[in-house]
Amino acid sequence: MLALIQTVVLALDLYWWIIIASAIFSWLYAFNVVNPRNQFVGTIGNMLFRLTEPALRPIRRLMPDLGGIDISPIILLLLLFFVRQFIVTTVAPALLA
Repeated sequence: MLALIQTVVLALDLYWWIIIASAIFSWLYAFNVVNPRNQFVGTIGNMLFRLTEPALRPIRRLMPDLGGIDISPIILLLLLFFVRQFIVTTVAPALLA
């Protein structure tokens, strides 16, 4: 059971970094730091979009319009942090006791 908990926590940690990478990439893309016509850059951007958009879309639907500011990645990171801490502090000790 410990292996399953550690695997879930690792998956949450990896997704955490994917969300951060996606946010940074979107800033680089918005400020024309990266070349959007480069095939490699486009592939990375598409991959990050496909990995994060299914989780960010419901949050964006519930959020009010804040103009050009998108705080949905921050909300998702907070949610992931809560789930991770809940697993580590509550679920794991209860299952391992």
